[in-house]
Amino acid sequence: MLRTNRKSSLKTNGGQFVIIASKYNAKYVDAMLNAARAELKRAGASVKVIRVPGAFEIPVVAATLAKKSVMQPAAPEAKVSAIICLGVILRGQTVHAEHIGRAVTDMLAGVSVHCQIPVIHEVLLLENEEQARVRCMAKKFNRGMEAAQTALEMAGVMNSL
Repeated sequence: MLRTNRKSSLKTNGGQFVIIASKYNAKYVDAMLNAARAELKRAGASVKVIRVPGAFEIPVVAATLAKKSVMQPAAPEAKVSAIICLGVILRGQTVHAEHIGRAVTDMLAGVSVHCQIPVIHEVLLLENEEQARVRCMAKKFNRGMEAAQTALEMAGVMNSL
């Protein structure tokens, strides 16, 4: 069941929020990216966007960013507070999409736990373009906005530990 987006009153205490967005299925990913960026800016966050060719390339960039953030302590305002991963995988007539979706999910979960940095997974595996339109382009259900809100909340949780 889709959860309706609500305006958030979350604010950030600094830190860097990074969005890794796939170029593949750009019209859907760009809509999520715009919504996520707007939500982070509304919260006063510093946002960096990195584009990659497709969903499968997202985890290696997330891992590199997370490891650098952990291994090379920087000024507190430059530390990565959360990484948001955005992509859209549409099922086709083969199982390829499922393989990509599972691999991306497993790798992103590993990065988050291993590096102890919130990695927000919004690489959507969808049945068709109608599902993509609803989840990516509609303001009511935009998963990019939801990803940004989750990133802000998780950054706060991690700071409180």
